[in-house]
Amino acid sequence: MTEGEFLVLTDAVFARIETCLDEQDLDIDSLRAGNVLELECDDGSKVIVNRHTPNQELWLAARNGGFHYRWQAGRWCSTRGEGEFFADLSAALSLHAGEPVVVSAA
Repeated sequence: MTEGEFLVLTDAVFARIETCLDEQDLDIDSLRAGNVLELECDDGSKVIVNRHTPNQELWLAARNGGFHYRWQAGRWCSTRGEGEFFADLSAALSLHAGEPVVVSAA
């Protein structure tokens, strides 16, 4: 994948996250700055989604750890295990927010 294709793909991921959070009317504020999407919960805790262009990966940082994902077979797969980006992001946000949060790929 070219760098341009990666940027388009990850821009769509960032937009999807923001849309899902808006649709659920949650107390989670999002701030996008360049390659970083910061998601701040009501208690001040944050979940950070970062696109790492040189490796063509999405990185996720939360209370429950740091995770890396690569686009494979039409989905964002963990580079270190069996995880999938949107499922892991939903679990991290649910942990931070103290209520169920669902962020889906589509």
